[in-house]
Amino acid sequence: MSRFLLAVVLASALAAQAHEESAEPPVVAPAKARAVAAVQVSPSAWYVQGESALGSTANRNFISNAGFIETASGVVVIDALGSPALARELIAEIRRRTGKPVTHVILTHYHADHIYGLQEFKRAGATIIAHRGGLEYLHSETAQSRLAASRAELAPWIDADTTLVPADEWIDGPRDLVIGGVKLLLQPVGPAHTPEDLVVFLPAEGVLFAGDLVFRGRIPFVGQADSRHWVAALDTVLAFDAKAIVPGHGPMSTSAREDLQLTRDYLAYLRQTMGQAAREMEPFEDAYRRTDWSRFERLPLFRAANRMNAYNTYLLMEQEKP
Repeated sequence: MSRFLLAVVLASALAAQAHEESAEPPVVAPAKARAVAAVQVSPSAWYVQGESALGSTANRNFISNAGFIETASGVVVIDALGSPALARELIAEIRRRTGKPVTHVILTHYHADHIYGLQEFKRAGATIIAHRGGLEYLHSETAQSRLAASRAELAPWIDADTTLVPADEWIDGPRDLVIGGVKLLLQPVGPAHTPEDLVVFLPAEGVLFAGDLVFRGRIPFVGQADSRHWVAALDTVLAFDAKAIVPGHGPMSTSAREDLQLTRDYLAYLRQTMGQAAREMEPFEDAYRRTDWSRFERLPLFRAANRMNAYNTYLLMEQEKP
């Protein structure tokens, strides 16, 4: 098997582990499971925060964040969490906080821990909006194999009734969306973490929902990402000059430049160290062993993600032109 094919196989396996999900009705959440509890970001915006962990039965695949924005005519949700059960809890929390229905769901990208709750929002009558690049994932063998693995490994939270849900509206470029008198800016920023990365900005209150462009307080999951464009996309995020940024993983940030720096520095370090090794045709294992990871090794998920991140970056740098 070629190095590239091996990387794809290993990356798919890690993605299935790192971005896994959770499940369905009469099942009761584990006693110590994190609650889907909203934190207010601004007068109209809230978010819920998942654990800094790999998806598991114990955490119900509650490992990513989701946000919501209240308008006069309903609530706009950003990302759908990692299982139908979590989505139902989020819908209940939205009703408790606002007393209003969800009218729209905007996806920042089509990774499993952000989309497996979509069917519950669809059932509730919400319109789903995503970048057209997500169609490639939906129609891929990776999406089907990951769902099958999740049904086996994350039962009962992901089961035979959990489905992949397409968007109702696919967008190709920037879009201003006005709901209930509230203006939102939907800005594509991929390919970066995924080909279909999309950020959502609430300009009236200075709140940016950044999706998985930003992993705060933990090692990013790089996978097959285009790390060069990801670094450039972080500059796009900074250009919004947001007062608050809600990342795809980790707590919200009110110090955008400082808090984006970790993701940016990590990606840049991967590219520097693995790029040098690729240019000098140094074997990956030798390069990995000699690299000083001390700045990042204490962060959550370092052991789970760093080796694969480094290997995928090594392969990427072999293919990039100087």
